[in-house]
Amino acid sequence: MIQIKDLVKLYGSPPQTVLNHVELNIPQGSVFGLLGPNGAGKTTLLSILLGLVPKTGGSVLFDGDEVEQHLAEVRASIGFVPQDFAFYPMLSARENLNFFAAAAGVPRALQKSQIDFCVHTTGLQNHIDKRAQNFSGGLKRRLNLAIGLLNQPKVLCLDEPTVGIDPHSRNFILEAITELNRQGMTIIYTSHYMEEVEQICDRVAIIDHGRILICGHINELLKSRNLAKLSVQMDKPLPANILENLRQRFSIESINETHIEVQTDDPLTVINALSPVLTEANLGIERIHYGFKNLEELFLTLTHKHLRDNADE
Repeated sequence: MIQIKDLVKLYGSPPQTVLNHVELNIPQGSVFGLLGPNGAGKTTLLSILLGLVPKTGGSVLFDGDEVEQHLAEVRASIGFVPQDFAFYPMLSARENLNFFAAAAGVPRALQKSQIDFCVHTTGLQNHIDKRAQNFSGGLKRRLNLAIGLLNQPKVLCLDEPTVGIDPHSRNFILEAITELNRQGMTIIYTSHYMEEVEQICDRVAIIDHGRILICGHINELLKSRNLAKLSVQMDKPLPANILENLRQRFSIESINETHIEVQTDDPLTVINALSPVLTEANLGIERIHYGFKNLEELFLTLTHKHLRDNADE
């Protein structure tokens, strides 16, 4: 549905590269996770896809059409739920939905049925005539989502849609997104909550410094052989001389008295080499794991662990 080819975006003077020859394909009907640290380029990428920011080079195709040449059609087909609350707090939920439905160009004859769908999807029935400023954080997130659905989008872009809310509200929103996808809607999901992405996304791309670092099905990425780690847990502590021996023989990423972690694309060779060393020391293996334990571990391995406090996108 969405094809991004050789996308470049430069800002400022002198120009700084924010997106550096980005290539992405987002299939129709997928739940696609777009992940990256602060300043990685996620917001700029979404803004170009939505037609809010012009690109510097490359192409962004939506259903085969260049976005910048078909802005009206693209905007009518994409919904956007921003991280910031995008409604009028002094108005009720109903008043907000009526206003934004008209602003989105929803035909008057369809406004009631479409608003009813959005209210039902987000569970706002009992709060429809309450002022938005009196809503809890979870209700505000649900109203944000309802407004993003008003144009019955083919593609829904969600930017941190569950940040700062309670677990029950988060679970409700994630279930609502999953159901929208079951009904055929393509979802583009950005979040810093890795467990959410693992729960609802089938594919994911990790971006940093304007480049796509990795992209694919989550299960395949977690087993990526050129990045994966072999983790070996021993049944008792290693003697100091064995620890030093292992450090010298293997490219060990981390090691302590009972645990060895090695980055390798050939785990069997490493295990075969480790076995006689451990046998000689009368040590047994308690647990072996190959691959990344979860998406967060993969993310931190690719983007490193230093803070990005002052990064802009």
